[in-house]
Amino acid sequence: MKVIFAGTPEFAATALKDLHEAGFEIPLVLTQPDRPAGRGMQLHASAVKQYALRHGIEVLQPLSLRMDSRDPQRAAEAKAAHERLLALEYDVMVVAAYGLILPRSTLDIRPCINIHGSLLPRWRGAAPIHRAIEAGDDETGVTIMQMEEGLDTGPMLAIERVAIEAGDSTATLHDKLAALGGRMIVDTLRKMRQGPLTAVPQPEAGVTYAAKIAKEEAALDFSQGALELGLKIRAFNPFPGACGQVDGVAIKIWAAEVLEADSPQPAGQVLAADAQLGIVVACGTGALRLTHLQKPGGKRLPASEFIKGFPLEGKRFV
Repeated sequence: MKVIFAGTPEFAATALKDLHEAGFEIPLVLTQPDRPAGRGMQLHASAVKQYALRHGIEVLQPLSLRMDSRDPQRAAEAKAAHERLLALEYDVMVVAAYGLILPRSTLDIRPCINIHGSLLPRWRGAAPIHRAIEAGDDETGVTIMQMEEGLDTGPMLAIERVAIEAGDSTATLHDKLAALGGRMIVDTLRKMRQGPLTAVPQPEAGVTYAAKIAKEEAALDFSQGALELGLKIRAFNPFPGACGQVDGVAIKIWAAEVLEADSPQPAGQVLAADAQLGIVVACGTGALRLTHLQKPGGKRLPASEFIKGFPLEGKRFV
């Protein structure tokens, strides 16, 4: 079976690796153009592109797949990509966190199958892992679905569940779901080789949308409850990283523990900042014990080390 693969970040690269190692022939990979990243803002190839190049797989990086784009460059790149797909003999396109919308012209060439990191129809859209944690969901999972023009609306070929543990962040849950998605897509394509699969329509009830994460969401409002803030801290690790300001300095908060006891002190007030009690901050309801923090230009540090270089006693997060 010949597979065209479309994807961009590490989540997708895991699936590409699993398909490649399972022996599927992959003549072409589609991925997003190189993006500036890091302090030097140098161009960096996506995780999918890096894997493809290491294994001699052809890579295309169009800005768009829409040939009707008003941007001449985007339209030209889309047309070139479309012609390349038409020229190739392949059986299916597998899509995982690609970041570009597949137009009807692409969907009509061959069957397109998507690996989505949620239990559809819950958390359709760009950031299903972040939003599941932020909402306090008890479980999530991976859905393999046939693609259509709607946003993650296609019928389902396979679905598996994963519990969201109390200590899970987006970083840890991402890795679990990436591994699961890789295994599931290999299983699905192996079954497709044996004959047509039955696709199940998504339920009409329970639809939610996982909007893309904005950097502005990183700022914590300590007038909110400790439970809600604790979920946000977990959801925004590793991106964009939750933060609070102390004396005008933005401090990243990478991990915290929720404490139920209320305090008469105003929200954001540091109640304790020592090696014994750690860094405890009053919230609208309850309190947070901040366990891993980072100041601008510094490293992520456990609370006991952080306060040695950034005293917080008597301070207030705003």
